[in-house]
Amino acid sequence: MLRAGFECKAAVDFNAQAISTLRCNLQQEAPTNLPPVGFALEADLTALSPATVAALIGTSNVDVIVGGPPCQGFSTARQRDGSNHGTERLKEDSRRQLYRQFLNYVEHFQPKVFVIENVLGLRSAAGGRYFTAVQHEARVLGREKGRPGYRVHAQIEHGVNLGVPQKRRRQLIIGVRADLPGYFPTDLKRPKRAAPDAMLSDAIGDLPPLEAGAGENEAGYDLVRRERDFRGGVRDVVRHRFLRCVAEVKHAARLTNHVARPHSQRDLDDFLLLDEGESSAAAMRRGVVFKFPYDKATFKDRYTRQHRYRPCSTIVAHLSKDGLMFIHPVQNRSLTPREAARVQTFPDWFVFPPARTHAFRVIGNAVPPLVAEAVGDVTRTFLRSLSESSRRQFSVARHATIPRTREEAAKRLNELMYCSRRELRELAAARILAGWHALLWLFPGLHPDNALDHGSDQIEWPEARAVLPTLAAERHHVFTRSGWPVALVLIGEEVWRRYDAGEITDEAFYCADAQQARLHFEMTSVVAPAHR
Repeated sequence: MLRAGFECKAAVDFNAQAISTLRCNLQQEAPTNLPPVGFALEADLTALSPATVAALIGTSNVDVIVGGPPCQGFSTARQRDGSNHGTERLKEDSRRQLYRQFLNYVEHFQPKVFVIENVLGLRSAAGGRYFTAVQHEARVLGREKGRPGYRVHAQIEHGVNLGVPQKRRRQLIIGVRADLPGYFPTDLKRPKRAAPDAMLSDAIGDLPPLEAGAGENEAGYDLVRRERDFRGGVRDVVRHRFLRCVAEVKHAARLTNHVARPHSQRDLDDFLLLDEGESSAAAMRRGVVFKFPYDKATFKDRYTRQHRYRPCSTIVAHLSKDGLMFIHPVQNRSLTPREAARVQTFPDWFVFPPARTHAFRVIGNAVPPLVAEAVGDVTRTFLRSLSESSRRQFSVARHATIPRTREEAAKRLNELMYCSRRELRELAAARILAGWHALLWLFPGLHPDNALDHGSDQIEWPEARAVLPTLAAERHHVFTRSGWPVALVLIGEEVWRRYDAGEITDEAFYCADAQQARLHFEMTSVVAPAHR
């Protein structure tokens, strides 16, 4: 976020090593001239009130709050107390409720934008209950106090598409304060400094080779190896860009945290039986017999050797316990903390705790800097567009498809609301678009991307009669997850179909002018309280 041009007023984490790492690297001017973080607080958000933080930083006016309520409680890869132990039962985990502490801060500070990052397991944990709850609670946040709530949507990001050399897929939940016009862009761009299509060897191939258990917390680079291995190959340009612009090796005088974990002789012998890019399960299928006493029903993937020319497996905090899923492609050991940090796209000048366990946990729990920078870039662009739109005089007359009054919007939408799927497909494009913009006008709190992912839970919709007077009583429900009125689902699906087919442009699909027209209408009209 700092690289994207934001000023960080405060950063909070209850983990002492995470905060000490942040203070060491980002509370002073960094080698790349990043502005220092204001306050780095080691605190538990369940005990630290938003008002206390506001008093500390001297303001309650912030534009963005970003964070990662603990993801381990939702992980599909590992249970709470270990990995691969054969139990399928989802354990109760209090960390699944901590998103509410995050939302307490959002409610207090009322930022223009918030971003939550979590694992994909959030979508399916407890049948999707938490995934639904986070979005619904954020959407209605503070409304009982007369606050606008948030326009919320969820999107999945692939780290490899953003320049991160690992198979990292993460769930983002993004909210924009509902009284602000505009839809948060759902297409993140790879940061300019990223190395396109970087693979594992591009990130770690220059680092000095180590035996298991060898290495020092501070050492010199092997510059001869770097020049030899990174000269003339087909990946030369990608590797040099990664080292120069992502690892930023020129800003690191010494190599830190490149210390290999020791392994038992049994494990080391088993490592040698794996081909590059192969898991123990795949090896057993081709007849390999390991020394480790396998229960094939429980330990299907105890070992995995990574591949030089593919993205690495997702770096996780579990590396603090063992590195068996992260065996080096060509060396007989698991990855070092510095190698894991490189895969996460941390620069080499960013120093981690000397203790390997703490270093792996901090690295594995972190959002990859390139992913965070991509979020920061698009957030900054979005905030700038909000500022520009607030200065631009809005004219309804320029938009033929956008209604001018509530009655006109309701009439247009009613014309489509009782159409079958087939009838909607046969309607002319102009009529569909007029109905879609009427929908966005009447429901400025919805995000178009939510039109396809509703979940199954529904809640009653008391305002239905006021918004759509002709709506039949049995259709007075909305989906809890998406906030989408049940009666409008077919319209959303048809518009998405046409958008995917290229029949509707981005500008027409994400029509912020429809929201702007609604705000213009409310500012220039006297509206009965029941219709607000």
